[in-house]
Amino acid sequence: MKPGNPEETESNCGAVSELLARIGDKWSVQVVMRLGDGTRRFSELRRTIDGVSQKMLTTTLRALERDGFVTRTVFPTIPPRVDYALTDLGRELLVPVGALGAWAIENRRRVEAARLAFDARAEAA
Repeated sequence: MKPGNPEETESNCGAVSELLARIGDKWSVQVVMRLGDGTRRFSELRRTIDGVSQKMLTTTLRALERDGFVTRTVFPTIPPRVDYALTDLGRELLVPVGALGAWAIENRRRVEAARLAFDARAEAA
């Protein structure tokens, strides 16, 4: 990034930080990945995302919808059926999120080894 107007740079950094916090959090990444396979009902998402509470999934989906990554469609049935799907913006987000997920899977053992080595050095000190 080129140096420029300090106010503009601070504004951009704040906006980027806010957006990265949204798309980089644990639950948002998992929701985006699950919706990358197609439209899902709330209950399907909750069942396939290990450890997420109903409240946290609701909060995450609302935030992703607000930011334009997810659409929510309510069908007037009894009980109401609610489907979630990625928008075009959400599908674009799937590309870097998917790449990051693949990188994490490929490098998990290397990170674990680094942690073990660090902990052993810290314990020896």
